Amino acid sequence: MLDARLRPLIDPPLNAVGRALARVGVTANIVTLSGIALAIAAGVVLAQGHYGWGLALTIANRLLDGLDGAVARATRLSDFGGYLDIVGDFLFYLAVPLGFGLADPAHLKPALALLFCFGLTGISFLAFATLAAKRGLETTAHGKKSFFYNTGLAEGTETIAVFIAICLWPQHFTALAYGFAALCLITVAQRTAAAWSLFRD
Repeated sequence: MLDARLRPLIDPPLNAVGRALARVGVTANIVTLSGIALAIAAGVVLAQGHYGWGLALTIANRLLDGLDGAVARATRLSDFGGYLDIVGDFLFYLAVPLGFGLADPAHLKPALALLFCFGLTGISFLAFATLAAKRGLETTAHGKKSFFYNTGLAEGTETIAVFIAICLWPQHFTALAYGFAALCLITVAQRTAAAWSLFRD
C-alpha cells in the first residue's frame, strides 16, 4: 500500500549508493546473495530468542534488498537477477515468522498462520505477475522491476514495519502476527478481484 508512495523518497539515495557500488565492481547478484545470507541469519538468531540481533539483521537485509535493484539499474537488469531477488524476498518473509515460532511454543500457532498467509500472498503475487507478463502489461509504480508488481494492502513497507514491531515487542507477537495475517488475506482478495477484472475472457 505504501511502497509506491515511498519510492520517490528512498530511490535517490539508494541509486546513489548503487552507482558507487557498481563503480567498484559489486554486482547486483552479490548484493542479493548477501541479503539472503542475512535473512537466514535473522531466522536463526530469532529462533534462539535474540530479538535485538534479529532486528539488526532484518534492517540490514531490507537495506540490501533495496540496494541490489539500485546496483542493477546502474549496470543492467537481468531476468535471473529478478528471479533471485524475489526468492530472497520470500525467504526473508518466511524466515522471520519461522524464527519466532521456534523461539517460543506460544508463538508457534500464530507463526504458522502468518506463514500460511505469506505463502498464499506470494502465490497470488506471482500468479498475477505471470498472467500480466503474458498479456504484456507493465507498471512502474514500484520502480523499474523485472516483472509486474501488483499493489495491495500488505506490501513490503507494511511487512518491514510489522517485523520491526515484533522484534521490538516480541510479547505482542501473537496479536501482530494474526493481525498482519488478516491483512495478507485481504491483499489476496484485492489481487483476486483485480485479476478477475483484468484477466477474465
